[in-house]
Amino acid sequence: MTFAASTQRANLPVAVIGAGPVGLAAAAQLRRRGLTPIVFEAGAQIGASMRSWGHVQLFSPWRYVVDTAARELLSEIGWQEPDGEAYPTGAAVVEQYLAPLAAHPALAGCIQTNVRVVAVARQGRDKMKDTGRADAPFVLQIEHADGREQQILAQAVIDASGTYTRPNPLGANGLFALGERAAAERIFYGIPEVLDRDRARYAGKRVLVIGSGHSAFNALLDLGQLAEQAPQTEIIWAIRRSDLSQLYGGGENDGLVARGELGSRMQQLVQSGAIQMISGFALEQIEQTVDGLVVQSATQTLEPVDQIIATTGFRPDLSILSELRLGLDPSVEAPIALAPLIDPNLHSCGSVPPHGVDQLSHPEPGLYIVGMKSYGRAPTFLMLTGYEQVRSVAAALAGDWVAAREVQLVLPETGVCSTDRNSGCGTDSASSCCGPTVANLNIDHAIDLQPIASFARGVGLVALQPVAQAASACCAPAAQATCCEPEAKADCCGSDASNGCGCQ
Repeated sequence: MTFAASTQRANLPVAVIGAGPVGLAAAAQLRRRGLTPIVFEAGAQIGASMRSWGHVQLFSPWRYVVDTAARELLSEIGWQEPDGEAYPTGAAVVEQYLAPLAAHPALAGCIQTNVRVVAVARQGRDKMKDTGRADAPFVLQIEHADGREQQILAQAVIDASGTYTRPNPLGANGLFALGERAAAERIFYGIPEVLDRDRARYAGKRVLVIGSGHSAFNALLDLGQLAEQAPQTEIIWAIRRSDLSQLYGGGENDGLVARGELGSRMQQLVQSGAIQMISGFALEQIEQTVDGLVVQSATQTLEPVDQIIATTGFRPDLSILSELRLGLDPSVEAPIALAPLIDPNLHSCGSVPPHGVDQLSHPEPGLYIVGMKSYGRAPTFLMLTGYEQVRSVAAALAGDWVAAREVQLVLPETGVCSTDRNSGCGTDSASSCCGPTVANLNIDHAIDLQPIASFARGVGLVALQPVAQAASACCAPAAQATCCEPEAKADCCGSDASNGCGCQ
């Protein structure tokens, strides 16, 4: 029995958690398929998380920011689409795209703001109950801004709530560093408005930035500009990694020009001496002294600083789904079939192959975690990836499994794609192009794919091929998907699928 055939729940709405770009794209895709969405946004306005970093310019141009189903809806009301080659800020995305989309008659009545989803379960069944589970509606316990509680039934749940409200702590072991919480007033998690609202906080101060991703780059570049205007400003940049070979990204080889330029500008700033960079620094403790915050690793103590900017990424809040049966990778905290494609321990690709309902399925039929939250703790999410996810999920919920399994997206290259951190893509090694061979895969992935494959067969989904069953001479399906270029698959996987090899 497929989920779409469930007569008990067919007339209920599909609940979408989060009214950001991916959540609203999910609502638009559901409308396109004739399904009724109900969208819950914890913030006072749609796009609440994006508004909090509204001053930051995206490295994706407008043509990569607008979902196809959303574009169709907006065209009905005469929406003027921004220049596809221009680069919006987060605020511009909300004001010029998300706000008009949320106001569209097809969606306006489906969106509830100031409503927080605090838990999701199956009606009348806790996590342990098997009997009739697949036919039972989902029940979402919600809390309104005035404290009023309510329970809403849904035929399916699409969790697009993101990760922005749950930043990673600074401790290298994944925990708060000793003294970190006590020093919270002098630590900013994310990208502050260094040149505007938060200028006084950083001008003329000694500032430590911790983290090595694009958020760190944005904060550091703003601080570099601030230092030109306020010369007493000192900038220290501490990162955990010791290998700096791919620190700045793909540069001119990046398919997203602005993303490549961001890394190039960052490299120039470091080489100019405007930033003091410290690599291989695993933070353990922050001590408040009369001279400032003293930050320590096991082997090194930095000079006191006035402020710390933490750009160490984010992690998903899975507590609201604790009564549901999730199939998550134990380390990445992403869906089991998706995790090997995005795990930075297995590869360093900055973009991920398009994927959809099959890679996002859980042992709980009808539940899908999408968008940034689907990546768990892995970095470098692109909105286009989220749009493809929800297109596929909406098609599956409507019973169109052919469309659900089609790939309708081509992602731009990063210029730094490699699955072996010591070798680049394009070498003669299959493991460097297609991803790790079975022998090199972490055994957790080979084992954990099996239960999700069994579940998929039981409810009519695609039977995922466990990594352990792949022939030793071939790339496994998850590994094939990490090829940098489609044509490269034939070179490293073989093109003959008749014997079980090749790109399956």
